[in-house]
This record gives sequence, C-alpha cells and structure tokens, in this order.
Amino acid sequence: MSAIIETSGLTKRYGRVNAVDDVSISLEEGGIHGLLGRNGAGKTTLMQLLTGQEFPSAGTTTVFGERPLENAAVLRRTCFIKESQVYPDDFKGKHVLRSAPWFFDNWDAAFAERLVRAFDVPLDRKVKKLSRGQRSAIGVIVGLASRSELTFLDEPYAGLDAVARQRFYDLLLEDYAAHPRTVVLSTHLIDEAADLLERVLVIDQGRIVIDAATDELRDSATTLVGRSGDVDGFAAGREVIDRTTLGGIASVTLLGLSDEDRRAATAAGLETTRVSLQELIVNRTGGGRAATTEEDAA
Repeated sequence: MSAIIETSGLTKRYGRVNAVDDVSISLEEGGIHGLLGRNGAGKTTLMQLLTGQEFPSAGTTTVFGERPLENAAVLRRTCFIKESQVYPDDFKGKHVLRSAPWFFDNWDAAFAERLVRAFDVPLDRKVKKLSRGQRSAIGVIVGLASRSELTFLDEPYAGLDAVARQRFYDLLLEDYAAHPRTVVLSTHLIDEAADLLERVLVIDQGRIVIDAATDELRDSATTLVGRSGDVDGFAAGREVIDRTTLGGIASVTLLGLSDEDRRAATAAGLETTRVSLQELIVNRTGGGRAATTEEDAA
C-alpha cells in the first residue's frame, strides 16, 4: 500500500505554545485509525493541518501525494467533520444534506436517507435549534455518506448517547466493509472505540508519543499484583509506567513482557492482567500538562 498521508517535522505554533510539535508520520491507505489524546493535546490542530485548514509554522504535509493547502483536487477527496461543525444560521438539516454533493464526489444520497432514519434526525428544523445529539447525528451522517477516500471524524459523535454511539460504530464498520476507505477517528472514548481501530496515533502536548498497531499495543503492557516485595523484585530492571501500593499489596504496570515473562510472574505468585488500551494511553500521557490553544477543543 502507498502512504495516503505523510508529514515531516510538522509544527504549528500559537505564540509560545507548540500545538503540534515536530510530527512526522506516514499513514498507509485504507483502514480505520485512531487519533487519541487528552483535550488540548493537539488532535484538532493536527487534523486542521492535514486538511489544509491551517498553515503550518514549520514542516511539510502531503495528502494523496500533494500539498493539501488550497488544493481543490485533494480536498474533494477528503471529508473533515468535527463536533463544533458550523453551518449558516438559516440552514436546516435538509439543506446540509442537499449541499453535501457539492463538496463530496462520492456522496451517497440513499445511504444518507437511511442514516437519517437510523438516527431519527428532524431535517425540517434549523440546525442551530437542534439538540447537541441531533447536531452530532447530522455530522455523522455527512461523514459516513460522503464516502470520501479520506475521512476525518473529530469526535462529531460525542453528543450522541451510548445507544446512538453504538449504532454509529456498527454503521461505520458495516459501510467500511462494503466501501473500504481511510478513516481517521479522533476520540476520548478509547475503550469504546478500541475494537474499531487498526492503528493508534497518540498525541500528547503536540507530539506523537505512540504510533502502533492496536493489537501490538494491547500486548505491550501488563499489570502485576501481589505482595510488594515480590512485585518489586519481578519489576526490577523492567520498564515501569505505573505503580500503586495499598498496605503490603502492590500493583505495577510494565511494558514489554513476553508470554514467557507472564508465565514466570504467575509462577511467582503474582496476578497478571493485560492492560486495556485506555489504561495504557492514560499511563503513557497522564504525567504531562496538555498544551491548550484557542483552536484546540479536543
């Protein structure tokens, strides 16, 4: 496969703050990928740079092998939907869907109608009068029905309730299977979306701190629980990313344990559990202070 997105040293500064800091990534065509991180970590700014909505302070970006800035050929193959999507004041839901084919070459009106029914969206009401969940549903409908070759979804589903979010995940997987494309999904609901993601990019204080296949990440961390002395003895010389103690019992999370290591820990009387994707990312990013800019709400 060829790279659909490539960046080298990509940086965006707001005053003294590096909202995106020296990001170099290569994302292959196809798949559903997660862009994860805390609020203010740089997710939205990175997506805006990749879709030509922001000028970089330094570095380069190519999408489909071309620079995205002011490049209509690239942008017509790209869809970027975010939770704070803005529409004209008088726009109703039906106006959003009618105008979508102007921007998306692969727009599927029949699929959009199916999604309207699935999310029960009132199309005759002004968008600004819709509830947060209904506005989120409008964004989800446009993002999925655009069938764009490259689709960025920056938490547009955050306003949906748990049932509607599960419906979104199911519809995304169903449509992706029928119409493969490249989807970049930004979310803070990490465990909820984990089964969707083939690859994970984690951004913290503007820098990419994890870039790995999801299955590889799931196998990378293990939590051991047992008597403090036994836990500390086993953890000595290994990479520790989290440790807690209660009385004489300790819990430690380690990176890089093999299956043989886990068996040895069990034989030593320690309880071993695989760390969830969310726990791992929280442990890897929880110690720093996230950069906040006026552009970064996610």
